[in-house]
Amino acid sequence: MTATIRKISVLVALFVTVVFAVFLFNQTVQIIQSARNVNPVLGNGVMWALIFTYCVLLIAPIVLWFKVPKRMSPPAVAEGEEYDRFMLDFRKRLSRNARLRGVPLSTPEHIESAVQLLDKHADDVVASTASAVFLSTAVLQSGRLDVLVVFAAQTRLIWQIAHVYYQRPSLRDFLQLYANVASTAFIAAGIEDVDIDALVGTVFGSTVAAIPGMHILTSSILTGSANAFLTLRVGMITKEYCRCTTKIEKRGIRRAATLQAAKLLGSIVRDGTVRLSKAAVTSGAAKMTRTFNRLTRRGGIEPEQA
Repeated sequence: MTATIRKISVLVALFVTVVFAVFLFNQTVQIIQSARNVNPVLGNGVMWALIFTYCVLLIAPIVLWFKVPKRMSPPAVAEGEEYDRFMLDFRKRLSRNARLRGVPLSTPEHIESAVQLLDKHADDVVASTASAVFLSTAVLQSGRLDVLVVFAAQTRLIWQIAHVYYQRPSLRDFLQLYANVASTAFIAAGIEDVDIDALVGTVFGSTVAAIPGMHILTSSILTGSANAFLTLRVGMITKEYCRCTTKIEKRGIRRAATLQAAKLLGSIVRDGTVRLSKAAVTSGAAKMTRTFNRLTRRGGIEPEQA
């Protein structure tokens, strides 16, 4: 039964990866064609820039794979000689972590405190990346560009979390992580197809939906929130894959990652919405000021000419 589930998971991950590759190729061709319609030189520049970006994103996991040591798997029983050897090796691994310089590691309590410190660093990295994804995709409002932003941000996120713990997931976990990243980026491209007008009218009513700018603001928040949530989930899964204090249970990890992502999403959406609103108000006020100044200057010139 376990072998069958494993084969199904591998096939599904492979299917998602292939579909994402085809989708990414299609979106890349469209972006290059749009740039060439403006200027052929610009189109070639965009093509080589995208190729370079894809190469970097593909090479980064390989470099990560060989540069960072493999995750240490704890024994099933937290006692005995095997567990003592694991704790000794784990203590040596922690002592080489740059983020734990000067932190005592002589007792199991010290080690637990050190792991919690690394957890806090990892949570900060995940929250920071999700916030950046929220703002970037909320402002871009383009499914094609959202794919690149989400894929690049989550690739970098996996890299950063592995360096926080100074150990990487196993090859199988690594492939499953990037299948999650591919599916997340694929979802990011489809969010723009959601009928925002109908959604706003259903949730807030027709009166609120009729407010000028409500469609744009709601669309930005929806897109940013969805991509931020998916990024948070990938970050939390990566975090559990890189820790080595407990045995990994794939189903439990995904469920726990979803719950943790939902808890963190509220503050990220709130802060991001405030920043978007302030930027919109500032931009609107600046435009009104420029318009008023033009009208004032014209009003001052016309009487003199008369």
